Amino acid sequence: MKNTFLLMALSAAMTSFGQNQKTTTMKYPVTHKGETVDLYFDTKVPDPYRWLEDDKSAETGAWVKAQNKVTYDYLAQIPFRDVLKARMEKLWNYEKIGAPFIEGNFTYYYKNNGLQNQSVLYRKDAKGTETIFLDPNTFSKDGTTSLGGLDFSKDGSKVAYAISEGGSDWRKVIIMDAITQKIIEDTIVDVKFSGVSWKGNEGFYYSSYDKPKGSELSAKTDQHKLYFHKLGTPQKQDQIIFGADQKRRYVGGGVTEDNHYLVITASTSTYGNELYIQDLTTANSPIVSIVDNFKSDNSIIDNEGTKLFIETDLNAPNKRIVTVDVKNPKPENWKDFIPETENVLSPTTGGGYIFANYMKDAVSVVKQYDYSGKMIREIQLPALGTAGGFGGKKKEKTLYYSFTNYVSPGTIYSFEPKSGKSAVYEKPKVDFKSEDYVSKQVFYTSKDGTKIPMMITYKKGLKLDGKNPTMLYGYGGFNVSLTPSFSIANAVWMENGGVYAVPNLRGGGEYGKKWHDAGTKMQKQNVFDDFIAAAEYLIAQKYTSSSFLAVRGGSNGGLLVGATMTQRPDLMKVALPAVGVMDMLRYHTFTSGAGWSYDYGTSQDSKEMFAYIKGYSPVNNVKQGTQYPATMVTTGDHDDRVVPAHSFKFAAEL
Repeated sequence: MKNTFLLMALSAAMTSFGQNQKTTTMKYPVTHKGETVDLYFDTKVPDPYRWLEDDKSAETGAWVKAQNKVTYDYLAQIPFRDVLKARMEKLWNYEKIGAPFIEGNFTYYYKNNGLQNQSVLYRKDAKGTETIFLDPNTFSKDGTTSLGGLDFSKDGSKVAYAISEGGSDWRKVIIMDAITQKIIEDTIVDVKFSGVSWKGNEGFYYSSYDKPKGSELSAKTDQHKLYFHKLGTPQKQDQIIFGADQKRRYVGGGVTEDNHYLVITASTSTYGNELYIQDLTTANSPIVSIVDNFKSDNSIIDNEGTKLFIETDLNAPNKRIVTVDVKNPKPENWKDFIPETENVLSPTTGGGYIFANYMKDAVSVVKQYDYSGKMIREIQLPALGTAGGFGGKKKEKTLYYSFTNYVSPGTIYSFEPKSGKSAVYEKPKVDFKSEDYVSKQVFYTSKDGTKIPMMITYKKGLKLDGKNPTMLYGYGGFNVSLTPSFSIANAVWMENGGVYAVPNLRGGGEYGKKWHDAGTKMQKQNVFDDFIAAAEYLIAQKYTSSSFLAVRGGSNGGLLVGATMTQRPDLMKVALPAVGVMDMLRYHTFTSGAGWSYDYGTSQDSKEMFAYIKGYSPVNNVKQGTQYPATMVTTGDHDDRVVPAHSFKFAAEL
């Protein structure tokens, strides 16, 4: 079942690849139907493809193999596929260098020579001598093992880095002497949904679940725990710091830059977290609660001695920064430092300053503050687009930020926080003429009258004749914001006359918590309505027509595509759902899926919630005799977040 790649292209919906390609009839393997029926309240729901949930079975493996043969036989017939591949390869083949960062006596940075699968971590010493520090491309012969993050000890002498095998969320953590580049002790295993945070140089904190019974790629995991690993001791002696007494699906721990405090966050869903702090300068000090419920998102972004700086959306849907003394840290003692505004806030710290990155209609506005709360300046960005970065240690004299939009490849800028001076640090040499393209923002009206922003990008001189191939991409969930960014694949699409459109659907975070909540639970249909309205706008304005429209999305966006194509199969010609959450009645029974209930609710919550979810669940809404768009379903055999059973069952239903 390696490299699972599925196709379900309805022959009734297929016309041609292009002007010179004949209609291709697809012959699909027969998929066995089981007898499984579930009872939800007083409703029986057949689940004939339940057997495809068993990712370890030979029967499932054979089914995937047969589906893949259909897929690749079809793709091999596309006459212009090699031309597109060659063009993408040429565009991708440029040197990419990341922003530098200092650890100990070395300066580190990532670099990719062009077509490497993963960027290589390099470093320079005080003399400027460059050496390879870590090359993830050598982790496995077949390239399926990747670098999943790394963290240096406080003095930079040691590093712990995580690896992911086959794309799984389960990680292994390898500990290395950063000076000699020698591995210094046994690998830490079975780590999941976790970073690594060092306490001085003595050890580090990490989080994980107990290994589930059955398949580790699909079995439920719901009790996350925070551990401390002391160097020189076996993993079995690692101390549980938090999470043993009460089930929480997500627990994280991080040490403040001054090594004074351990900050712990805990949550049961993808929104809302408890917040705790522990004084590390005193042995056996208690873990102190700051926020004791899951009704708001909260994080400590920095401290000055006992003064904490907290980012929160408590009583501030668009977020604010507050301060409080660690001795009395409860919310009733919080004081506004940067108050809430009409735009969503996402702060970072570096160089002794706080940077307030605001999202205004899905594009970046960045303001710089000192630690007294005085605004120093609004940073002048190169254009309308997405800026990220400005983070670093307090002592840094130079910080770095990235900037991109739909027509501008990501460029790294250096920034001097004292003077406010910006300069290009690394500009990619991409064979793409940005000046030949237009990227504009429009606002359209959804079904209930809500105004939705959308970015539309295309080559200058486009004729609005309804015949332009158009890719409509969306997500709409989990407070995720879609901001402008450059993509080689999209660049090739637009070079060939394609239009690329991205609406900022409800369920996302573009306008704060209210916008997010408006696309959750029994308001989830708003997300699909927003996406459908985006398609209708593009058609009404003659950018395209249903015969030239493709819709695409992944994960929650895969659900978006699945729901949209089953509700409005007439609206588009092509549907591309990737790693989609397709079985909404059972999503919460796999791995960490139950943690998504803030957005979705579950089929077990109530009779009303069950009926609502069943009404849009893609697997449960494929109807016999309907002409669906040409559909390619993609998933990954080691995806243990949105397990491949979702895609298997949806393809089988189609």
